[in-house]
Amino acid sequence: MTALLAERAADVVSAAQQLLTKRMGAPVKLSDPMELSGSGRTTVLRVRVAENAFSLPRTLIVKQVRGTATERRTGGMAPGVASIDSAFLREAVSYQFTTALSREQRPGAFLIAHSVPDRLLVLSDLGDNALLTSVLRARVEPNTRNALMAFAQALGRMHAATVGREPDFVALLRRVDSAHRVDGIAQQAQAAIAEVPGLLQAELGIEVPGEIAERIVAGNRLFTGGRHRAFSPSDLCPDNVVLNDDGARFLDYEWGGFRDATLDIAYALVSFPGCLCDVELSRGRAREMVEAWRSAVVGVWPSLADDTVLAERILEARLIWVWLSTYWFLPADHTRIAVAREHGLSVPRSEALINRWSALAEDARVTGDDAVGDFAEQVSATLEERWSE
Repeated sequence: MTALLAERAADVVSAAQQLLTKRMGAPVKLSDPMELSGSGRTTVLRVRVAENAFSLPRTLIVKQVRGTATERRTGGMAPGVASIDSAFLREAVSYQFTTALSREQRPGAFLIAHSVPDRLLVLSDLGDNALLTSVLRARVEPNTRNALMAFAQALGRMHAATVGREPDFVALLRRVDSAHRVDGIAQQAQAAIAEVPGLLQAELGIEVPGEIAERIVAGNRLFTGGRHRAFSPSDLCPDNVVLNDDGARFLDYEWGGFRDATLDIAYALVSFPGCLCDVELSRGRAREMVEAWRSAVVGVWPSLADDTVLAERILEARLIWVWLSTYWFLPADHTRIAVAREHGLSVPRSEALINRWSALAEDARVTGDDAVGDFAEQVSATLEERWSE
């Protein structure tokens, strides 16, 4: 740890000690800070509880977000501009919400304490576990299959446990600040509706058919409505998924909120479109993941027992994710690309976009949706021709 990081860590530990001491009503001493993953504006530490009069866990995770102005986000979810205050408040509320769930239903760590003025979270420690990124990169069977099944099952359990609880989440948001209730990804999806047709025309000479434009508008509603609404951490890139004895657990709730749950399972099928990951999924493996997810949610959404309904809903979600991925990465925005390549499964944007449009075309053909299939094939082929020059 450099001198600057050591000084920063000491400040974070001091703030966490004060917060816990105030909350517990007795001195709490933390020691042995170890830096974990974080961004330029975020410090994430594992600390040992050296002294406390209560039954705190032996180790804790402390996360502090610095800064006061609007900054460019550098996490796994799609690059964009997000307010630090908004991101912190949404994450704090998301952890408050999930902490209220039973241990079996909780999708990740639980919140022990937080301070809005200090932008500080104290969380339970999930331990030294494998990241989904590491397992997928190793490509060792059956580890890869087991990890992806655990991921899909964990999504389903989280969705089933949070159906109908959106009013609780909204109430928590209202308590902190109503100005931060807007879903940042939903805002970007709305922007993509307006901008991607122009991008495709300018970059590839492709005109978006009216039917596809209508489908995109319909798909965008999955972020703000949808028939299968449940809680999601939203930033589901592999670096934010850990694997332990409890299965898959999710990290980083800065984009947390409610949306149509089919967006989450489709997120993995589209190879994590918020970053430039490229994970090969055979049709059989993708089908296994969907079945693992469906088995957990069909009790609360019986309509998904119908294979045709399920396939249509997932295709709709895949289409909007590929559309958003194009919005994020087709422009030669070097800042966005540099941020996305921090992930261990990164590929060049050309490869990621070609594969995502090609896979969408294949899925559309299987579903019997020739309109989406024809358009996706056209985009994929044109991208390949452009980048092969």
